[in-house]
Amino acid sequence: MESAAWDIVWWLVIISLFVLSIAGLMYPVIPSILLVWAGFAIYQFAVAPALPTSFWVVMAVFTLLVFAADYVSNLYFVRKYGGSRVSQWAAVGGLIVGPFLMGPVGLIVAPFLAVTLVELTRQQDPGQAVRVAVGTLLGFVSSTLFKLVVQLIMIGWFLWLVLV
Repeated sequence: MESAAWDIVWWLVIISLFVLSIAGLMYPVIPSILLVWAGFAIYQFAVAPALPTSFWVVMAVFTLLVFAADYVSNLYFVRKYGGSRVSQWAAVGGLIVGPFLMGPVGLIVAPFLAVTLVELTRQQDPGQAVRVAVGTLLGFVSSTLFKLVVQLIMIGWFLWLVLV
């Protein structure tokens, strides 16, 4: 295959990785941020070694922000609504298992149910258990929106840098 044909193939792979990274925000088992990095790496090593060091440094900072968003958001909301550390782990388990058992709706229902059940076994107040579960959902939604914005900035900057 000629070089131009390979460039088209590589661009299709890069774009596919970026699209999958966005889908990964809704399916936590897909490593979203790693797919973004894979797209950058394919461009750097297969298409054109043109990405400056400053790009990689800023992308590393954005990546750290994405990782921190999950932890900080979940910790903040679960604590704010009176939940336990066990509830945090129940929420994570629900996020991972839920989509497999219930499809996309499992992202909301499974963590909510898992946290509610954990909190009900931990304390007898059903109202408080539901309150903590709602806090867990707020944490998931806020971190997902933050990650979406950061990933779109990363992808947008990359595309601007290489196409303009």
